[in-house]
Amino acid sequence: MPLPPRPPPVPIDRLAVPREAAGERLDRWLARALALSPERARRLVESGDARIRGKLCSPVRKLFGGEEVEVRRPALPAEPATGPELPVLYDDADCLVVDKPADLAVEPATPAAPAVVTAARRLGAFDVDGRATPGLPHRLDRDTTGALLLARHDLALAALREAFAAGGVEKRYLALVAGAPPDERTLDTAYGRDPSDARRFTTRVSSPRRARLSFRVEERLTGAALLAVHLDTGRTHQIRVQLAEAGYPVLGDAVYGLASPVIGRQALHAHRLVFPRPSDGRKIHAVAPVPADLAAALAALREPSARSS
Repeated sequence: MPLPPRPPPVPIDRLAVPREAAGERLDRWLARALALSPERARRLVESGDARIRGKLCSPVRKLFGGEEVEVRRPALPAEPATGPELPVLYDDADCLVVDKPADLAVEPATPAAPAVVTAARRLGAFDVDGRATPGLPHRLDRDTTGALLLARHDLALAALREAFAAGGVEKRYLALVAGAPPDERTLDTAYGRDPSDARRFTTRVSSPRRARLSFRVEERLTGAALLAVHLDTGRTHQIRVQLAEAGYPVLGDAVYGLASPVIGRQALHAHRLVFPRPSDGRKIHAVAPVPADLAAALAALREPSARSS
């Protein structure tokens, strides 16, 4: 009788504790190092999935600095996948980049609702904060298409969040806007919630928070322009707000921009993402092709009939 197959080996992350962490509690340092909740870090230590030199420890053990913490990532129970098949632009053991479609939220409004993170469960193993669901180092609006980066495990999520915070990720968007913007421009403004509507954001407030982007015109069209936008900060709704309040609203944006007969959603596409790979820091370039609805809108605005109307 043949022996049953052996289970696959459990991956182990080996984390070097820096000298400056001397005196810190193991669970608190682990939570910060892996971008975990304090409860998740404590459970890892109590279950024996986080050890020092192979030995069981108390979550409140004080670190000396220089130790090596071994973190085991056993397979988690599968969670159901809901939502469409997502095209993959890049994939490795730490992270992947998917091409997000329009009209799909990044996170589900209810547990069973379609969303990027639930659809991505078809794309291999994840272990983020104790769940078999990808981690989110950044987000895109529901109707924004394009390159979205997902983390496969806690250590990768921590590294990617640090890269975003340090300005180590290049984010380039395509935006179809109304009007005739200058060939190039930088927008550097205050940014905050609109005092008259907490669901909206604005640059027209007194706020210590700043929002910065730059753009150049890629193509001039009938009453519109296609912009290549380089995003320096990642504020909620930032591109849509800053362009609209500078006089170049995004076509199809029902909140900040203008309704348009050529496209039924905000004409904003996350075209290019360049980020350091968590495993070794090598720069990864992910490019999302122009989606069909945006390509059709561009074609319509190039038509001679559109120019004469």
